[in-house]
Parts: sequence; structure tokens; C-alpha cells
Amino acid sequence: MARGRTRSVFVRRVGPTGERRRPDELIVEEPLSIQLDGTLVATTMRTPGNDYELAAGFLHSEGMLGDATITGVRYCADGSAVESEFNVVTVETSGKAPAPTPRLGSTSSSCGLCGSEAIELLTERLDPLTHEPFDAVMLTEVADHVREKQDLFGKTGAVHAAASFDRTGAIIDVREDIGRHNAVDKVVGRRLLDGAIPATDLGLYVSGRASFEMVQKAWAAGFGTVVSVSAPSALAVETAQAANMQLAGFVRDGEINVY
Repeated sequence: MARGRTRSVFVRRVGPTGERRRPDELIVEEPLSIQLDGTLVATTMRTPGNDYELAAGFLHSEGMLGDATITGVRYCADGSAVESEFNVVTVETSGKAPAPTPRLGSTSSSCGLCGSEAIELLTERLDPLTHEPFDAVMLTEVADHVREKQDLFGKTGAVHAAASFDRTGAIIDVREDIGRHNAVDKVVGRRLLDGAIPATDLGLYVSGRASFEMVQKAWAAGFGTVVSVSAPSALAVETAQAANMQLAGFVRDGEINVY
């Protein structure tokens, strides 16, 4: 399996009373190359751990799997996983997925399209969601429930979190990563590998802002509700409207904005 997610270093802590040396935990950041049926399709900087979920979730969110079923996931395609330092994951569909288009640069939220084009591409492959909105008061409590389970953030203060939750606010899965999009892909990937996609009647929590990319990934996985700690972008709101998705943000002191 992948190496530890944190690394200990010594730092000089400087303050009004002087300075002192003390140990500090830093989050690990390493590249992960994702292959689909042996073809390299993307490389992303991530926190090691739950790499199979990340690869599967990314491919599903981007529509690269088509209607194909995942038949296997493993580290590396050639040679040993140790030689690749557990930084290459191959997702296999027995060749049934559409021929992938490689994305050899690092992944980011930039798609190179204008907003209307990006939404139009999504509506071509995704149907509007059918669901009942979650109780808004309950949504204000989700952030606190997730925070209790953010072990890596508690150690390093340097990671984002994503989580799935039910209508009672009970947290189902929490994943942490240096990248917000990676944390979401790990949550989506867990449900995909468990055969639990679409995520009907579940909500998705994301730390930080709700970008177009976060809403896109939630829509692809079937989450009808997305809650973010910070604000959404204008394009995220437009995309949520196209998806018939409940989008909420700015969770603060028992209050929330529902867009």
C-alpha cells in the first residue's frame, strides 16, 4: 500500500515569548498517474491513500468509463508497484470503456470552455436529478459532523475534506486530500466500487468553495444535494440549476445560503 500520509519535521515556533523547536506534521503530496485499460489519461497531485477510489472516481466523474463496468483496479501496469512507488494506478474494464483521450498535463478545474459550453456538454451525458431537497437546518450541522472525522486536518491543517451523508445528517464516508477535487473523487470512487452509484438520496459535503468542478462530480455521481463551507461560483450555481441539484454554501454559526 501507499506510504504514510504525513511526514514529521522540526520547526522553529516563533511568538511573543520567543522561539522554540518542536515537531510538526506535514501532509504528503505526490503525483498519481491514472491509467484506463493501460492508457495514461491523467496525472494529479494527491495525498497518498485511497488511490483506487481516487482513480475510479476521477474516471467516472469525467465520463471516461461510459457504460463500462470496472473489472479490476491495481497499482502499476508494468513492473512492480514498489518500483513505481505506488504512484501509478490502472483501472481495467476489459477494454469495454471508450478509447480514452490522454490528459498528460496535471488535472485542474480549467476545462478550456466557456460556461455555457461546459454545462451543455454535461447535459448531453447526464440527466437532471430527481430528488427531494434536504432540510436546510439539518445541512447547517453537517460541517461540524465532518470536522469531527477530519483526522489529517487535525494533524496538519493542510487538507480538504469531502463526505457523503444521509437525510439525518449522519456521515457515511469521509475522505481527505490536499486537493479538493481528489477528496470528492475518493468519495465518488468508494461508492462506485461498492456498486452504489447513483448516490440517490445522499448529500455531498465539500470543504472550501463549491466550484463548477465540484458540482460536475456530484452530478455525475447522482448526489442531489451539495453543501460547501464557502461560497459557490456563479457557474457552479448555473450548473446546479441545470442538474436540478440543491446547492448550499457559507455554512456559518448555524446559518447557510441555499442557492
